[in-house]
Amino acid sequence: MIILGFESSCDETGVAAVCTERGLLAHALHTQIAMHQEYGGVVPELASRDHIRRVIPLTRQVLEEAGIQMSDVGAVAYTAGPGLAGALLVGASVAQAFAWSRGLPAIGIHHLEGHLLSPMLADPRPEFPFIALLVSGGHTQLMRVDGVGRYELLGETLDDAAGEAFDKSAKLMGLGYPGGPALSRLAASGDASRFDLPRPMLHSGDLDFSFSGLKTAVLTRVKAAEQNGGLDEQTRADLAAATQAAIVEVLAAKSIRALKQTGLRRLVVAGGVGANQLLRAKLDAALKPLKARAYFPPLELCTDNGAMIAFAAAERVKAGLATLDASAHSFTVKPRWDLADIA
Repeated sequence: MIILGFESSCDETGVAAVCTERGLLAHALHTQIAMHQEYGGVVPELASRDHIRRVIPLTRQVLEEAGIQMSDVGAVAYTAGPGLAGALLVGASVAQAFAWSRGLPAIGIHHLEGHLLSPMLADPRPEFPFIALLVSGGHTQLMRVDGVGRYELLGETLDDAAGEAFDKSAKLMGLGYPGGPALSRLAASGDASRFDLPRPMLHSGDLDFSFSGLKTAVLTRVKAAEQNGGLDEQTRADLAAATQAAIVEVLAAKSIRALKQTGLRRLVVAGGVGANQLLRAKLDAALKPLKARAYFPPLELCTDNGAMIAFAAAERVKAGLATLDASAHSFTVKPRWDLADIA
């Protein structure tokens, strides 16, 4: 079965075609970064309008690149939540319209389940069970994954997520939007040892996270620098490096603790922060003594994308967890939706 998937939860419009037997056939993505840069962050109304403009051309592109017609599609999938309500409604409405017009089933997918399963699009793909570190946008969670739809929450952030810590710290340093990638690029030329920043909850003994204190510490360092002549470029780079090092150390330490507590030897890292090269290097080094392995999605699939949505739908179909009722086309979106609550 070929599944056409739509992702529109925030500021990326993604469309993809996945075959349950052959895997990913094609995917296309449009990012709204350039549009939102002027405002220093995502403007929900503008995001929704841009999804409307982009989704049909991207769909045509995917069908052409995959060498298929709409008549070849057996089901349609879309991100049902969590995310921005208006943005979610665009993808859901288009998906449902396609499904209704072709007499196909439509499958609503949890955005984080898409991220969680996306490393399985890489080669080699991880086998179940595994620990998943989800670091996407406002989410930082550790999950035990025993199979598709079988997820146990082990720990999560109590306040700011890792991605928010990157973005908010970058904003304090005067870096552009999106802040996380800008901070990581600047950190490459910095000295992380210059600033001693806190590692919140590093030794808490549990698997929860907290990054709001780190953001406050960054703010304190920025104000101190401004009072002493300003934040020069090298100081900014050193502070960026120290901030990145603090976030990565906490994420790595908690992930290792989760592996040790569960006895598992596979770690899946998914979400935008999963593209961070320091995190990848630190995890690879820390896992070797444990004879464990980390799995990451391809770099192009770390951010939001349609491939992960279509793939998650395909996996749910193969696991018998998707309702393939072609007559059911009433739908809702869930801007707030706990991954533990999916059926």
